[in-house]
Amino acid sequence: MATLLMRLQGPLQSWGTTSRFDERDTQLEPSKSGVLGLVCAALGRDRGEPVEDLAVLRMGVRVDREGVPMRDYQTATGVLLASGKADLRRTVVSPRFHLADAAFLVGLEGADESLLARIHGALRAPFWPLALGRKSFVPGLPVWLADGLSPLPLEWALAGYPRLAPARRGEEGQPLRCLLEDEREGAIRLDQPVAPFAERRFGPRFVKSGVLHAPDQTDA
Repeated sequence: MATLLMRLQGPLQSWGTTSRFDERDTQLEPSKSGVLGLVCAALGRDRGEPVEDLAVLRMGVRVDREGVPMRDYQTATGVLLASGKADLRRTVVSPRFHLADAAFLVGLEGADESLLARIHGALRAPFWPLALGRKSFVPGLPVWLADGLSPLPLEWALAGYPRLAPARRGEEGQPLRCLLEDEREGAIRLDQPVAPFAERRFGPRFVKSGVLHAPDQTDA
């Protein structure tokens, strides 16, 4: 098994998995559906195309800097009513949640090294612009890592890679949170793509939480 590592770091990120109606949530870490959506953008894969080859990849996340949860909102007028008519006098408020100043090291593990190599190349020169959960949330640093293609298993690759961001004051020396996809046990996340993204169908997967001690930060 080989692992592809990528850097998800920027001023704002949002990784929703349970958004309903006008409220848009975010997890505290990148979702698998969001990460694979980013990969599809890099590859130039349309939303109607199959994603089975990507969905079988095992994902892990190392939280190099926790995001600060924040909330804003958007408004819209002329919303359609149940009757099918638009009410021009009605304003709908849509709360939006996001993370500020977060840094994540994400790994995708798989047996098909040629697929991981294609993704690695696409992240360097993406077909479409990349975003951290929302189109307006662009990466602050490149997602592509020059040494991101590793022959190591997921856990070892995440543990051995230099830290992406320095610790905040008072957090020096603390271990980093890590979430690893598991076949049989862990917390359930409803972000496993089971159909092309255009169909918006996602199933459950297990995720186990732990901690890692990463090497000191470098200019990766």
